[in-house]
Amino acid sequence: MARVTTRYVCTSCGYQSAKPLGRCPNCQAWNSFEEEAPVVASGKTRGSLGGGYGGVTGGRLTPLSTVGRREEPRTRTGIAELDRVLGGGLVAGGVTLIGGEPGIGKSTLLLQVADRLARNGGAVLYVAGEESLEQIRLRADRLGVTAEIQLTRDTRAEHIAALMAEHKPALCIVDSIQTVTVEGDGTPGGLAQVREGTALLTRAAKETGTATVLVGHVTKEGTVAGPKVMEHIVDTTVFLETVGAFRLLRSVKNRFGQAGELGVFEMRGEGLVAVENPSAAFLAERPVGVPGSVVAATIDGQRPMLLEVQALAAKTPYPNPRRVVVGLDPRRVDVVLAVLERRLDLTLGGLDVYVNLAGGLKVPDPGLDLPVALAVYSAVVGRALPGNVAVFGEVGLAGEVRSTQGALRRAEEAARAGYLHLIVPPGLDGREGVRSVEEAVGLVWQPTP
Repeated sequence: MARVTTRYVCTSCGYQSAKPLGRCPNCQAWNSFEEEAPVVASGKTRGSLGGGYGGVTGGRLTPLSTVGRREEPRTRTGIAELDRVLGGGLVAGGVTLIGGEPGIGKSTLLLQVADRLARNGGAVLYVAGEESLEQIRLRADRLGVTAEIQLTRDTRAEHIAALMAEHKPALCIVDSIQTVTVEGDGTPGGLAQVREGTALLTRAAKETGTATVLVGHVTKEGTVAGPKVMEHIVDTTVFLETVGAFRLLRSVKNRFGQAGELGVFEMRGEGLVAVENPSAAFLAERPVGVPGSVVAATIDGQRPMLLEVQALAAKTPYPNPRRVVVGLDPRRVDVVLAVLERRLDLTLGGLDVYVNLAGGLKVPDPGLDLPVALAVYSAVVGRALPGNVAVFGEVGLAGEVRSTQGALRRAEEAARAGYLHLIVPPGLDGREGVRSVEEAVGLVWQPTP
């Protein structure tokens, strides 16, 4: 006899429980459990292994060597930074989930993409679940969208799939997935509705070859609202975030390309505009000849960039000196400060030390250790670094400078930006490099005869 099993699922991470819990033991979210539709479990599936599992025989096996190779066709969006994050463009039949805070520019970016594709002859279907058609028209006029885009306010997943099968559009934009409903129980935006809607639209995209983009709400923690299984269903997951005056589009999952790619945009009156040279943009306001300022060659995800590391040291009025770190890993900065005190005899006990990664970025890169060391040393002794020097390298507890991931790409980005003098670990492209923090300090500030 079949029995009915009720389970509760965490809307933040997808953790399942037989009873509702006040706090999720997996992601620590409060009041995030929702009851899921009952699942019917049949006892017939518990038969013996002989002659099949419960009378069910297995499917057909396919040797890997007989599977053909096929390159997924891509369609370029016409926006270079977006194509970079997606791995070369939109994939026919691929499903992309884009998340971000309200008002950050998700709908604006996607309307620009729809305009570019429609101008090139591709049919575009735009599902407006949150805005009226008149609101979309106003945004289109502001962005200068002139291409013909097919709009619909019908958010029933079965009807959207039927439109995709009938018109075979090159691109389908669903804004947002939390407004999509599936026939059956549940409210729009609920756990079951979001998951089933995502699965149905993904299946329709694969069958019709339509590149589909789903807009997802985010929680107060910054993750996509809904169960984690939604992120597992889609092919690509990207996040749009605000950093100072810029918008960063970051890829966290990509089945058709490399995850970790980063695109930089600037919000203007005509929409989101790609920043082709992020290094120049982030260093535009850097003061030259000021102690405590160092140009660091770093990598955020897979994107090499030049950023400014700033340090300031001031006499403390408190019994315990303050250590304030912004944009960097505070633990790594503490290690660097300890190395400076122990290996270079730099007195920091009576000083408040402030370390900042200018621009608003948060980069957990070990290659920023050496720039932090030189910036703090520069701030304490009151001597500025030369203006054409770029630095990167990891610092060990013995004061040694270690190699970092993507060293060649860092050096190429520094050379492209005009920083021809590098202070880097040894072994990079035949360079001698520096083997310790003490050697790096001696190389920058040569002792006067």
